[in-house]
Amino acid sequence: MKSRFTLLVLLVGLLTPLASSAKETKEVTFKFKNADPVVFSHDLHLSKYNNNCKVCHNAIFNLKERRHYTMADMERTKSCGACHSGVKAFSVASEKDCVRCHKGRPRSVTFKPKGATEVIFSHETHLSRIGDKCKTCHNGKVITGKEKNVTMAAMEKGKTCGACHNGKTAFTVAENCGTCHRGMKPRDIAFKSKGISDAVFSHKFHLDMDYKCSTCHTRIFPYKGVSGRFTMADMEQGKSCGTCHNGKDAASVAGNCDRCHKGFKPGVITFKNEGGEVKFNHEFHLGMYKCADCHTKLFPFKAGVQHIGMGGMEGGKSCGSCHNGKDAFTVKENCEKCHKM
Repeated sequence: MKSRFTLLVLLVGLLTPLASSAKETKEVTFKFKNADPVVFSHDLHLSKYNNNCKVCHNAIFNLKERRHYTMADMERTKSCGACHSGVKAFSVASEKDCVRCHKGRPRSVTFKPKGATEVIFSHETHLSRIGDKCKTCHNGKVITGKEKNVTMAAMEKGKTCGACHNGKTAFTVAENCGTCHRGMKPRDIAFKSKGISDAVFSHKFHLDMDYKCSTCHTRIFPYKGVSGRFTMADMEQGKSCGTCHNGKDAASVAGNCDRCHKGFKPGVITFKNEGGEVKFNHEFHLGMYKCADCHTKLFPFKAGVQHIGMGGMEGGKSCGSCHNGKDAFTVKENCEKCHKM
């Protein structure tokens, strides 16, 4: 009798670890920021594969790797898609079966771009318009699961939201910023230049003149404050602000510097050479001429970057363009007028 009891205790002791190890497999919860979690049941799957863990581990899932797979990956037979391909089990590509794993309704997504108001994407609004067909967007082309920061310029080329918001299927992303960016009022942008006062661009002023966001963005400027450096010479050739400020559509960038550079008074420029210093007085010349008479036809908007000798001036270059004996005294004589010797 005693030996039977001992044998029974031994059997119980041997079976107990097996029973506990069978329960080590638990449900795995995959959490999403904007939707209810997906719960993977080990019990359900093990019951279909005779408790054979090796069907998945490590043939499909390597327990040493913590890799995240997108739905596009799964549709290419990665991860769950290795079995859920429509052959062994329902397909992850089947739109009607999305709800078998994804319970509940997707929530709104909030995007917080720098320098602009929030954009709230409503799944509810969009799903009601496309008949709850998630794969209209989540198809590995429009939304792939790998997008992070997509620029407005990329959207205008058909990426993410721009795939539908193209002016045909839905309103275009190229304008009507306030439709998505609620309460947005573009701020003034100050462009800082060395040696001159700031040029302040007023969005309000230009928008009040019935220009649209799409007039400039992103054809001329990206949606970013200061994203490139253009010289005044560049603008005079039609780049940047010069696209409109060409003397036809709007005041030319070639003159009236103080229209943009408020309070600007160009100073005296000193040229040093062997013949003694030469001081060029902007204030004196502006009493007779405009900025555009010299810049940038004769001089770039930067002192000291162009060196022209007296021989060049006598040939009509630099100061000699005006100081030719007709428009102003000639550079060929009266040296002391410019060179303090």
